[in-house]
Amino acid sequence: MPARWRTPVLRSADRRFDHWLSQSAADLDRLRLTDPEKPADQFLAAGAPWFLTLFGRDSLWAARMLLPLGTDLAAGTLRTLARRQGTKSDQDAEEQPGKILHEVRRATLNFNENLALPPCYYGTVDATPLWITLLHDSWRWGLAPEQVEQLLPHAESALARMRDHGDADGDGFLKYIDHTGRGLANQGWKDSGDSIRYRDGRSAASPIALCEVQAYAYEAARGGADLLRAFGRPGADRWEEWAERLRDRFRSHFWVEDERGPYPAVALDREKMPVDSVTSGFGHLLGTGLLNHEESALLAARLSAPDLDTSVPSGRTTPRSRCTAWSGPASRKRPRPCPRGC
Repeated sequence: MPARWRTPVLRSADRRFDHWLSQSAADLDRLRLTDPEKPADQFLAAGAPWFLTLFGRDSLWAARMLLPLGTDLAAGTLRTLARRQGTKSDQDAEEQPGKILHEVRRATLNFNENLALPPCYYGTVDATPLWITLLHDSWRWGLAPEQVEQLLPHAESALARMRDHGDADGDGFLKYIDHTGRGLANQGWKDSGDSIRYRDGRSAASPIALCEVQAYAYEAARGGADLLRAFGRPGADRWEEWAERLRDRFRSHFWVEDERGPYPAVALDREKMPVDSVTSGFGHLLGTGLLNHEESALLAARLSAPDLDTSVPSGRTTPRSRCTAWSGPASRKRPRPCPRGC
């Protein structure tokens, strides 16, 4: 068994804060799973009880956020996903060479006649760039060079997937579309069937290019270039140029404006039109390098504006019968009560 992450111990004037930290670490520890193909490699499940399994996006984000506590979990997550990285084109599973999977189950997951996910499902647009970025950040946080080097062929394959397969129609943006008619209609962080909408309520038609996915791709290309250069592998300059072209395209096509000022659209639709709803999703752009200082300031101000303030006044709660917080696949047919119990 690998070493546990280094859990910080806090002693503060507010013992509730101390308890919050220790309980959070204990909760995370209960989500830890091992790769049956390599039990020494561990990762965090996406959640309990509904998602107690390997999820590309969720497991990568959790490992990245825990890097200050050590690199063992990140290394296990990277290797577990690399062993299952796409090697062929399989439309039923949404697999493509170099693609990082969405989720793993023991059997086909049947929700209804229109939604059935195979045991190893690759229908996600963001796990591939997030895998590259986790490798880069793990290296920066001290992952042993020999471990990084072993994973570089997988990083090169993931980079190639962004370039060769991520752009379905050649406009230079990473996007997704469900080719099967039985998979997830939306394949980003907001993955319910009705999650990508215009301000007037209309649903956007796919292929869809999400704003945050362009930011992930930019960060992955820059981080991938750093890795290639540091380990003496070719292609670093080419990926830096690719990233800068993506940044310029994003600035030209994604920014829209309303009475409060400019902001990034949540996505571009099939006709390359900005999906102009205002959502918290564009907060993912901050810190990726895609935005310049002025753009970051505009976005930070918008995130803190009243129209995105969803806090509940003291003494009020959301009625349980009206909660539709879960954006899982079953909500494509009708809103479902939140399984988290909120």
